[in-house]
Amino acid sequence: MGQLFSDTSKDEDHGDLVSSFTKYFKKIKTENKIISQETIRLIEFHLKRGNIREAHSVISDALKNIDDVPINIAVTGESGAGKSSFINALRELRPEEEGAAETGVVETTMMRSPYKHPKIKNLILWDLPGIGTMKFPSKVYLEKVKFQEYDFFIIVSDTRFTKLELDLAKAIRIMKKNYYFVRSKVDIDLQNEKESKPCAFDREKILQLIRSSCVNSFRDNNMDVPQVFLISNHDLFDYDFPVLTDTLIKDLPNQKRYNFVLSLPNITEAVIDRKHTSMLQFIYLQTSMLELFTLLHVPGRECVKEKLAVSLNHYRVLFGVDDTSLESIAKDSQVPVEQLKKVVKSPYLFETKNRETLGKKFSQYLEKLYNDKLLVIDPDIEKIFYFQRAFLDTVTEDAKVLLRETLKKLVQTHPIHSH
Repeated sequence: MGQLFSDTSKDEDHGDLVSSFTKYFKKIKTENKIISQETIRLIEFHLKRGNIREAHSVISDALKNIDDVPINIAVTGESGAGKSSFINALRELRPEEEGAAETGVVETTMMRSPYKHPKIKNLILWDLPGIGTMKFPSKVYLEKVKFQEYDFFIIVSDTRFTKLELDLAKAIRIMKKNYYFVRSKVDIDLQNEKESKPCAFDREKILQLIRSSCVNSFRDNNMDVPQVFLISNHDLFDYDFPVLTDTLIKDLPNQKRYNFVLSLPNITEAVIDRKHTSMLQFIYLQTSMLELFTLLHVPGRECVKEKLAVSLNHYRVLFGVDDTSLESIAKDSQVPVEQLKKVVKSPYLFETKNRETLGKKFSQYLEKLYNDKLLVIDPDIEKIFYFQRAFLDTVTEDAKVLLRETLKKLVQTHPIHSH
């Protein structure tokens, strides 16, 4: 099973584990951490005292919590404001696809509608009936739609925010929930202005006017002016959508951050890098558990190894570089799927002709190991970690290459988006 350690070597291993753990999480920015600082300190506390079983238990509970904790996002606003389109955009579904929220219809429902994320099982977006369709005061409206179940509210409008929506925001704040204002359909506003005043068209000036109109809605109702995010549900690459997602990530609790980040569409390289950082932390925590298994001599480590190896196939799906995602990207960007398959590497990583490339990449990581040692006990566990790291890096680079291809095509076909 593994080498039996003397008391002296056990003490050394404990010290190395503490140093490794502290070093790893110290370099990760607070807004990117997927476990809280309190959890990190508790793990370090147990490791310093040689409480291996307790440290293992804390990491195990943290991983389970990260994987299973529910994320519920409420989306509300007037009928026709673009709520359903916003939900579909976050879930990377077209309106005609199975499971998509229905768009372009008059809202008559008095019920909230749940939409599960296709890749993240515990993330649900709730389409709430517009407050204008439910003739109740704001507080009663929130009780009817079960406000206590949501992590935060997104209030969507395609015009100035109405008094009903502003009153709703006040009630949400009183009930100690976060809310965010989204002004949708700015691409349509820009297109209309360009068609009606082609010579005087000034993209940035029009966007500023839209923002000012929203700001005046708050001032006219004696409200502090919050941040307003201008977005297009049909073009998440542009406008304020990246700023909105950054804000949501920072405001979410650590344990909910991991799955939320992985749920995001690949709209910027920064989002892809965030996914990489989150996934690598998860892998590191899993691998730390294997290290502790070794110290505890717990049977069944091989099963855990097997499980970790199988998880490699999941990365392509989460990073949107699997075959289904490639076909969807090809359809949206009008780039032949064969062309996209030529620029990605991860689908072919384990083919015989590519094993040499993977071996070289692994050798590079082993060289790094001696300068930036993260794992300390078992060479087999080091291999598991660095093979996963090699795979994750390849998938991340594939996602960035696909994003560049998509953006290149977008600029060619929609010059209105180029700055």
